Formats: sequence, structure tokens, C-alpha cells
Amino acid sequence: MGSTVFDSVLFRDMFGTAEMRDVFSDEAMVGRYIEAEVALARAQARMGVVPRDAAAAIATAAKSIQIDFAKLRHETEIVGYPILPLVHQLSEAAGEAGRYVHWGATTQDIMDTANVLQLRAALEIVARDLREIRDILTAMARRYRDTPMAGRTHLQQALPVTFGYKAAIWLSSIDRHIERIDQALPRILLGEFSGAAGTLASVGTNGLEMQKLFCEELGLNQPSITWHVARDGIAEAVTLLGLITGSLGKIATDVMLMSSTEFGEVSEPFVPGRGASSTMPQKRNPISSELMLAAAKAVRQHVAAMLDGMIHDFERATGPWHLEWISLPESFLLTAASLANAKFMLAGLVVHEQRMLDNLGLTHGLIVAEAVMMAAAPKLGRQHAHDVVYAACRKAIEGGGQLADILSDVSEIVAALGGKDAIAHHCDPANYLGLCGPMVDRAIDLSGAASRATG
Repeated sequence: MGSTVFDSVLFRDMFGTAEMRDVFSDEAMVGRYIEAEVALARAQARMGVVPRDAAAAIATAAKSIQIDFAKLRHETEIVGYPILPLVHQLSEAAGEAGRYVHWGATTQDIMDTANVLQLRAALEIVARDLREIRDILTAMARRYRDTPMAGRTHLQQALPVTFGYKAAIWLSSIDRHIERIDQALPRILLGEFSGAAGTLASVGTNGLEMQKLFCEELGLNQPSITWHVARDGIAEAVTLLGLITGSLGKIATDVMLMSSTEFGEVSEPFVPGRGASSTMPQKRNPISSELMLAAAKAVRQHVAAMLDGMIHDFERATGPWHLEWISLPESFLLTAASLANAKFMLAGLVVHEQRMLDNLGLTHGLIVAEAVMMAAAPKLGRQHAHDVVYAACRKAIEGGGQLADILSDVSEIVAALGGKDAIAHHCDPANYLGLCGPMVDRAIDLSGAASRATG
């Protein structure tokens, strides 16, 4: 049985996905170590440093080897790292060619490269899910382009907006995250083969060419210089996840607040029993949004750990490196879960348009006080128009009644706007949506252009 949410039979699919667990499983990780060792042998064979038949034998052994994980775990606990014990098993499996396994490499070369291979696979999943969310939000923004609702600042009704406008803002952040991943990949996907102190002294003057071929074998970029202790690429990957889950957490917070009983503007998709209470039959809790918010908070802590872990000492660190072993898989699992919850929640989100309209009327017209003030300002002056409308708002708040009715008794406003019908027009929230519609159109167009450009 598991002991954390990541391996728990009960919780693991709430804080991760099977697909992402496969990327960071022990079997996958050891497989990446072996993949790096085989690539190194092949690169060295291309240079004549290792016999070609030896490299072929190592590759053959890698395909058929049955890893003794109990022995590997025991020896890893003794050594402190898994590579030396793994090299023993791979060398034995390769027979005579085993003498060429791990030629000129150091433990961190193999582990770093394997981590990058995992990162490449994991980021492909993240990018794919972001693109799917982009499609969902694009459809949502287009559908609700002109659906008016209360815009809120400081948790108070501020001005009318549309739900499509809100969805388009969510969409814009997802677009930027897709762009960030594309831009970051060349910095993150670096191979590592540099030797004990990073100088390639163990392989002689052709070391950089060997490093280049090694990276080519794995489809990775060759670094400009050793990055054993320059961890910005790894830290950038986790920081990206912090940004992504942060945006998803913002969406989740909006949905949770909008789905509260008092607002009632949206509901998460209905699934029998989901979000149910053990005591209150009426409850329908926003579980997906809650998990998205929890993921954002947890990944944020890993970002801090990774930034702290960048501070390595000299040419090989005495401990900060180990933080990555914790933060990398956990950050990606949490992000994968958040993305999965976002896809489910947003694809099936129930939008209560009538409730949005009803909520616009809660303040009896106060939400469009600015509209009246700005319409009267050309004739009354902005400050005087503000003061007159402010007084009417206070009267509406203290004595009740519709703002439009109160303003209709203010001769200055009637004259400035050109009659009571004009007051009614300006007090209709649907007539004060600003550029919500064109902004939604622009966001959708730019998102579509970005999607087509990246294929």
C-alpha cells in the first residue's frame, strides 16, 4: 500500500495521472539511464573509441536485461546513487563488451541526461493538455462572447463584463504557457556528458565531439559547457509548472466562487456522487477546482525548492542536486492532475446565464453608475458628474430603489443625458460592456494564429 498521495491507491489519480506516473516510474527512470549508456557507447563507437561490435553488444544487452531491482535498491542505498550498481548489472549482461559501458562518464552525466529525457516526455504531455484546454476555452469564449455578467473587483460588483470575456482571459494565459514551453525547450533539453569534474579529461582532446555525438544519439541539444552545477534549465522546467498550475488555480478559484450558492453562476459537470457530502444530501462541491487549487499551492513549494537547489557548491554539489529527485516527479504529477481536472471541469462546465443576469440586477443599477457619470461628464465636467451620481448612489444604497428612477429626478442628469429614456439606456448593464466583444474576438484570433503557427 502507498504512503503518500502519489502512490496511494485512494488518492493517486487525484494528485497525478497514470500517464505521468509512467514517465517517472522506477522502471522508466532506469530505462532512461540505460538509454543514455547505450547512446554513449554508440557515440564512442562512431569515433572509434569503443569497438562497434562492443557498442552493438551493449545495445543488445540493454534490450534483454532483466534488472534485479532488489539488488539495485540495496546497492543504491550503500553507494548513494543508482548508476554504479546499474553499470555493474549492464556490464555483466553485455559480457566481454561490458568493459566499455560508462566509458569516461560520471554518475551525474547519466542521471542528468536521463532526467532530461524524462522532462522531454513529460513536457510533451503538459503541452498536449494545454492545447486541449486552449480548444475548450476558445469554444467557451466564442459561445459566451455576449453573455453579460457582473465583473467584480475586491469581491464587489464593479462593472458589467461578459462570461466570454472572462473565458478569453483564461485562454490568453494558456496561450502564453504553450509559448513558454516552446521557447524553453532548447534551454531545457540539453544532454550531459562531461566527466568527473566536467572537463572531459577522461576522454582526451576529442571530448567535445564525443559529447556532440552523444547528444545527437538522444536527440538532445549539446550544451555550451558543463551544467553539472548550473541548474537553471531544470529549475526553469519546474518554474514553468508553477506558472501553469498558478493559472489553473486562478481559473479554479473563479469557478469555485461563481459556483457558490450566493452566486450560482456556474456549476462543475454533474457526475452522480461527485462532490457529495456524507451528511448533507444537497451538496455538490467543486471537487475538480479544489484539486486544481491544491496542486497550484503544492507546486509553488517545489518551485521554491528548485530555486534554492540551484545554489550548488563548486564543480559538484554536496546535496542540492538531490532536491531535484523529489521535486521533479512530484511537480509533474501534480501538474498532470491539475490539467486533467481542468479539462474535465471546463469541458462540462454548466453556465447559468439567467443567474448571471439576475446578479447584475442585485445592486439596482449601481453597477452602471460609471456609465451614467461618463455620459454626463461632457456637459457637467467629470468631477461634478461624479459628485452628482455619487449622491444618487448613496440615496439608492440608503433608501433603496432603482438608480435609474432616482437619477430621473435629478434635473442636471436628465438635461445632461438628453432625457429620461437616455438614463434608462445608460442604466442597462448590457449597454456598458465596453470592448468585451472585440477583445474576445482578438484573443480568439491570436490564439488560433498561434495554434496554426505551431502546428
